[in-house]
Amino acid sequence: MGITELETGHYTQMRLIIGKDPDNGINILSEGHPYANYIVDDSNTYHELKIPSGLQTGIKIVNGFDINENQTTELILDFDASRSIIMAGNSGQWLLKPTIKVLDEVECSIISGTVADDTGDILEGVLVSAQIYDFNAADAKDEVVVQVSTVTDEEGSYTIFLKPGSYNIVGYKDGYDPACEKINTVSGSAHTQNLTLTAAVPTGTVSGNVTIIGGSDEQHITLSFRQTAQCDSADEHIEVKSLNIANTEDYSVSLPAATYRVIASTEGRTTLELGVGVVAGEDTELLVDFTP
Repeated sequence: MGITELETGHYTQMRLIIGKDPDNGINILSEGHPYANYIVDDSNTYHELKIPSGLQTGIKIVNGFDINENQTTELILDFDASRSIIMAGNSGQWLLKPTIKVLDEVECSIISGTVADDTGDILEGVLVSAQIYDFNAADAKDEVVVQVSTVTDEEGSYTIFLKPGSYNIVGYKDGYDPACEKINTVSGSAHTQNLTLTAAVPTGTVSGNVTIIGGSDEQHITLSFRQTAQCDSADEHIEVKSLNIANTEDYSVSLPAATYRVIASTEGRTTLELGVGVVAGEDTELLVDFTP
């Protein structure tokens, strides 16, 4: 993103300023940027991202780092696009609420690999995430925490950067059952972790509406669809798919036919724990309401 000189010492935070005007570069479709902030959907349609109030003055990232004399401190800013976009389909708007983690390049671990199906064909567009399962978490939403996620490229490859620790590496793509492998990392290490996805049983959909009674239009709900999966030799809870949905909006999600634990969370409200069974070829309604 850039380089600058700073006085030596310990810094506690930084602030990223969100641009208001598009630059003169080109996007992944080899076209000029129509907006300063936008997404391109599967049909190559542009959707401008609305910046919620409070972010106009920038995104504050609280993460300490040191600047030492005659040395370069290199930081990795990991922007998680899949968790930063809020669907607001009824209003025709999409919201940007950035989720960004900061890593020190010297301390972080690198995990890379490829994802293929059970016939050996590479798979593009697989969501690969590093998750931590903590069955002792006080809040249900914290039992499974996605530390970082990315999507495989046209060669089926992915790379993620992590702090040292133990993670479940989960791969999921619509039409396939999720795959999970456990990996332990140490500071400055590099690991290769390939994944194999198996074609799923028939899929169904879950749809409904989310409501935060007394909440603002800019407030959103995160729906986390979870299952028990075997990660190496241990049964662990994993997140298969998650959605960020703006208050009062409708949603619809396609999943392999199975039973899921749905964790619904939003700022300032008690986390909801719901269950839903996805039936092949059918739509199951799941309404989510938060009361004060």
